[in-house]
Amino acid sequence: MRLPGNMQAVMKQAQQMQERLQEEIARIRVEASAGGGMVTVQMSGQKNILGVKIDPEAASDIEMLQDMVMAACNEAAKKVDEEIQAKTAALLGGLGLPLGLF
Repeated sequence: MRLPGNMQAVMKQAQQMQERLQEEIARIRVEASAGGGMVTVQMSGQKNILGVKIDPEAASDIEMLQDMVMAACNEAAKKVDEEIQAKTAALLGGLGLPLGLF
């Protein structure tokens, strides 16, 4: 199906914006910690864990360590979501498009 010229340009621009957003997301790196810094997690924009640092003192209480790792991962995921939302808003700028469109 062939779209009118103006609509094709809009669709092409939307596709380019989506590609730019994906590139921006791929560059996101966040870090979050829990337990006063006893556990630190680094996460990518795709929410892959890139690294985990654990203070040896935290290993003495396994249940507490598990809770701190979970808290640090959840906080890192929240930071990724915030970064993605900010980058999406910046990319869409004043177009007036809803954030969920892309």
